[in-house]
Amino acid sequence: MQRRNFLQTTARCTVAAGLLGTAGVLAAKKKAVAGASVWQIDPEKCIGCGACAYRCVNTVSAVKCFHNFKMCGYCDLCTGFFDPQPLARNAGAENQLCPTNAISRRDVETPYFEYQIDKELCIGCGKCVDGCFSLGNGSLFLQIDQSRCKQCNQCAIALYCPSKAIQKISAEQGYLFKATES
Repeated sequence: MQRRNFLQTTARCTVAAGLLGTAGVLAAKKKAVAGASVWQIDPEKCIGCGACAYRCVNTVSAVKCFHNFKMCGYCDLCTGFFDPQPLARNAGAENQLCPTNAISRRDVETPYFEYQIDKELCIGCGKCVDGCFSLGNGSLFLQIDQSRCKQCNQCAIALYCPSKAIQKISAEQGYLFKATES
């Protein structure tokens, strides 16, 4: 066997072994998730009260703001971003609802903006959700970020949730998202 053929065969075998190993890990992970349950917020019941920010056992809540872009109107005046009270409609910190500056906006097409949530900065206080729900279309909503949740036997937030919006669901079901309005 020539050296070139030997190296090609070795490379092919290495790639094949890597692919089989990755497939095995994914299959094992899927099998581990099967039958498991996770804590989730029903966005149709959530009232954005703010309890999620300080009731979670994590130092920074596992609850984060999610954005349903299909519902969003890309408003000039986003009531989940701006405090609806001030007359000034600029992106200055004094006009923004979010206490941690977790929402940023980017110009899409004048006068419309796209709003992005920085999950690292979001504390799950629900101020943006309350503003969007009260005066907007509800495209911002709270959800438990599964990469941050400890999956406690009894969710501390669920115990104190006034609208009983937090429940355990099958992990296979995935995230609960707010329904897209017709």
